[in-house]
Amino acid sequence: MTHSPSSSSSSSTISSPPPSLSSSPSLIEETQTLTLIPGLPNDVGALILSFITYSHHGRLKSICRSWRLFLSSRALISLRHTHRNLSHLLCIFPQDPSVSSPYLFDPQNLAWCPLPPMPCNPNLYGLCNFTSIAVGPYLYVLGGSLFDTRSFPLDRPSPSSAAFRFDFYTWSWDRLAPMLSPRGSFACAAVPKSGQIIVAGGGSRHTLFAAAGSRISSVERYDIERDEWVSLDGLPSFRAGCVGFFVKDREESEFWVMGGYGESRTISGVFPVDEYYRDAVVMGLKNENGGGKWREVGDMWGTGERTRLGKIVVVEDEDHGRPGVYMLDGTDILRYDMASNRWWEESRVPKEVGRSSSFSFVVLDGELHVITLKKAGESPDCRRSRQHKKTGRLYIQIYNPKRKTWRSLITKSPFSNSLDFNTVVMCNIRL
Repeated sequence: MTHSPSSSSSSSTISSPPPSLSSSPSLIEETQTLTLIPGLPNDVGALILSFITYSHHGRLKSICRSWRLFLSSRALISLRHTHRNLSHLLCIFPQDPSVSSPYLFDPQNLAWCPLPPMPCNPNLYGLCNFTSIAVGPYLYVLGGSLFDTRSFPLDRPSPSSAAFRFDFYTWSWDRLAPMLSPRGSFACAAVPKSGQIIVAGGGSRHTLFAAAGSRISSVERYDIERDEWVSLDGLPSFRAGCVGFFVKDREESEFWVMGGYGESRTISGVFPVDEYYRDAVVMGLKNENGGGKWREVGDMWGTGERTRLGKIVVVEDEDHGRPGVYMLDGTDILRYDMASNRWWEESRVPKEVGRSSSFSFVVLDGELHVITLKKAGESPDCRRSRQHKKTGRLYIQIYNPKRKTWRSLITKSPFSNSLDFNTVVMCNIRL
């Protein structure tokens, strides 16, 4: 196992494409009448430009009108998907996306790009525990827990059924059909190659409260093309705070829901304490239009090994369609073995990340990213602006499961406030 030195902390900004250009219906026709690269057919020029890293597009748009039009068109993203030349980006939601803009981060170029804030409702505030998932060139924000000024008591959070989608073609947010059951802290995954999303479980718990909140067992499937939610067979029991992913098994796909909490008990009859699940439940999907029955998977660890599931990431298609499921437990990275229904040690984070530290665990381009905040130094050589001292830098340790190697990088944080990785929502997207 090797740990390479940290790379330069300098970062750049990805410019946002002009909405007026990307939403123009005659954009492709205009592009075809302009020369992209002198001396080359436009189809060849378009192919060349499509291979340029996504984070450089903002600067290239200022070169000429034809490039600005093409780099803001649907044709660009279609070419990148066709030739599998996609940039693996991380979308970071620091807090309520209707108040604080989410950002795209390109680790390869240490470049950041702010996205427009999500549409807001003046009666709703404090959205958290929502789920973000990318399907193609679209970014979905589903559910969550929030406060409603119209409800009583005012300090009691409510689950949300709202669904939004960010369209990278038009660079704008769209409001979608709401879920049938409001929920936050739920399992969610996109059905492979079907244009559908499945959500399961969840509840109303808010990050301001360590316990309490409702739990549900309902399961729904969202049809992207129809903008429609359909109810499926519910979970065997109430479950919130869980994680979901798909496993391809020959001709049948399985939707796994792992971990989370269900019932609660009280200490001294006053303090609520969650009862965490040590098992998983699985639903078989025999076709694209319906869900199957649920089956239960036994406990994944014995008594005394741990009290709850750590932070989970899933590496898709790691083993002939079967994903690699990894858990960060303190400084240990564990891998789930489906055959034995046990977690086995995979590696250890080189630079310790304590249980009390705020950190995030995400997967990007098949690699595991452990992200934490590194405060700016106070020495004369490391002095920064007051804002930079407050926000610090992002320290990212990256593990490659195939090569069994580590590397790291440091980048400046573009956020105005320090990140709390216990509440930050992240997802990966390929553009």
